[in-house]
Amino acid sequence: MKKALALISRIHEKGNRFITDKLKENGIEELVPSHGDILALLYKEKKATMKDIAGKIHRTKPTVTILVDKLEKLGFVKREKSTEDSRITYILPTAKGEDFKPVFEEISKDLNKMLYKNLNEEESAMLDKLLEKML
Repeated sequence: MKKALALISRIHEKGNRFITDKLKENGIEELVPSHGDILALLYKEKKATMKDIAGKIHRTKPTVTILVDKLEKLGFVKREKSTEDSRITYILPTAKGEDFKPVFEEISKDLNKMLYKNLNEEESAMLDKLLEKML
């Protein structure tokens, strides 16, 4: 019996619960796991347009807009007009967003430890490869 989707869904729920609990432990109750993809992208690329964010995190522009609006309201990101083209607006981390980066990285590291704890290196690599293949 094929049950990959059910198992992936349960792993996703477990991961989200773990992230939510870790955020609360760090006194950050206003963020949700779905903000993580945006923050990870901005930490890596420093700034991005809404279109870029939507494409790279595989979400619709309206969904990204809602998530970014909340991050902006909470002070983690800001919007900045391009100096070359005023039609382009970039999203980038604020000082508060940058200050959160070490906490974010620690939670990510702990999440991976929790998810892969019962797998050896070879099994971990194979799992990643198989999941990529399913996409």
